[in-house]
Amino acid sequence: MEVLQKTQYIIVCAVLVVLCLEASPCFGFTSFVFGDSLVDAGNNDYIFTLSKADSPPYGIDFKASGGRPTGRFTNGRTISDIIGQELGAKSFPPPYLAPDTQASSILRGINYASGASGILDKTGFLFIGRVPLREQVNNFEQSRSYMVNVMGEISTREFLKKAIFSLTIGSNDVLNYVQPSIPFFAQDKVSPNMYQDFMVSNLTVQLKRLHELGARKFIVVGVGPLGCIPFIRAINLLPSGHCFGEVNDVIQGFKDAEAPCCGGYFPPFVCFMSRNSSSSLCGDRSTYVFWDAYHPTEAANVIIAKRLLDGDEKYYAVDISAKANRFLDLFYLATTQSSTLLLDIFGGTRLLYMIDE
Repeated sequence: MEVLQKTQYIIVCAVLVVLCLEASPCFGFTSFVFGDSLVDAGNNDYIFTLSKADSPPYGIDFKASGGRPTGRFTNGRTISDIIGQELGAKSFPPPYLAPDTQASSILRGINYASGASGILDKTGFLFIGRVPLREQVNNFEQSRSYMVNVMGEISTREFLKKAIFSLTIGSNDVLNYVQPSIPFFAQDKVSPNMYQDFMVSNLTVQLKRLHELGARKFIVVGVGPLGCIPFIRAINLLPSGHCFGEVNDVIQGFKDAEAPCCGGYFPPFVCFMSRNSSSSLCGDRSTYVFWDAYHPTEAANVIIAKRLLDGDEKYYAVDISAKANRFLDLFYLATTQSSTLLLDIFGGTRLLYMIDE
């Protein structure tokens, strides 16, 4: 067994050397992605759930698959896909639940994200299957055990220090709280402040777990302007040009910043395509902010990723590309002034201080 583990480690190191020789300049970038449907790369394809993106036209603009669905809840790349490419990644982290994913974890990282999931375990229960953040961290713990078996404890620690851990989660928790109660499933709601405290305390627990497991570089994306997504605007019967809450100026420059490109503007918000029929699909996907009733288009994801990478005066603790290259052991909170659920409660530096302790 020991000989086999050493052989596996030598093979992995050899592959890493080859990859570095092919890249000029070589930038060792490995990403471990956690979150919800905004960054799910296909994990929900492998579980029984009502939250799936495994049929056309999902993925229609995803070049890596030739336009075939991959389980991503958009027409093309997700935010984490785009950021990874800009930081030097040559391929996308595969979904954890896909067969043989563990073997690629040392080279490409892994995507643990799951559509309909949230920071809280109960979030998304109406969709039946999903992988909450707590279970996503459990899955990473299993991946880490695999790395230790192949590389050894010391090498695994050094490897994880250089990897980037991104978390894009919290939107479903908020949506579950604000959406109308469903008969037979209604529960008494706690106050908004108490609910926020639940979210932050649970998120903090999982961030600490990741830190204890060896994670040192974090990108935590804040909750976006949910009051503007078609689903929220529809259930609140808002007229054109109005959002449920404040609006982020990320929508500037798009021809249509309200209607979804696919699935229509009213329930049941189903985006599909078959040989004989299809839901409504816009002509020019690059001019729409929303792909379906819940998720942004690739065009919108590109703008969001660019702001996270390059920095913006309305964002806090960004300029990810520069910081990632310096391998700083810091916690970065990317959020907007108009949507600062986590920042308003904790503040980026205080959360960093708790993690580092």
